[in-house]
Amino acid sequence: MTASKWDLLDQAYGALRSVAAAVPADALGAPTPCDQWNVGQVLQHAAGDQLAYAGRVTGGPGPDEDPFAPTGALTGSPAELLEPALAAAAEAFAGVLPGTAEVAVPLPPFTLPAETAVAAAALDAAVHAWDLAVATGQASPLTPALAAALSPAARALAEPLRGFAYAPALLPAPDPDTDPAGALLAFLGRRPDWTPSAA
Repeated sequence: MTASKWDLLDQAYGALRSVAAAVPADALGAPTPCDQWNVGQVLQHAAGDQLAYAGRVTGGPGPDEDPFAPTGALTGSPAELLEPALAAAAEAFAGVLPGTAEVAVPLPPFTLPAETAVAAAALDAAVHAWDLAVATGQASPLTPALAAALSPAARALAEPLRGFAYAPALLPAPDPDTDPAGALLAFLGRRPDWTPSAA
């Protein structure tokens, strides 16, 4: 992993942490851009995804619950749910050497080069941070710079996973030169202009 990939992971985790910390307690049932999932479910899914990365990278246990069947019922705050997952994933990736050809990941093909694996975890965290932000009236954490940096990972990952982890790309997509975040979201099957009223 290069320093830039570590920076990318740190930025994405920071975005998810800050957005989750600002989720109102009464917003867990609110709709999100993730079709048929509410805020509580997206929080559980985001945490489960990062625990899945941690477990695959280290060979240890993954999430206790299926990230693709979240209940939405939180027993604590969003931060209490997410922090152990983000810490576990960060620690797992800390043990991955730069340039490692095959790192175990929870997505087909189940191994990726180190740099792509780190970027994949960052992409997951950043997009779910955006989901939660727009669902709860927060400013988007998906800055143009972060979106542009995540785009290569999205291009490497999305096509084999259409219908599993990503919806079909939306067309016409925004211009990546003028709206990197919108272009990234549309490529991943998200509506960049989504609002709660559109749910």
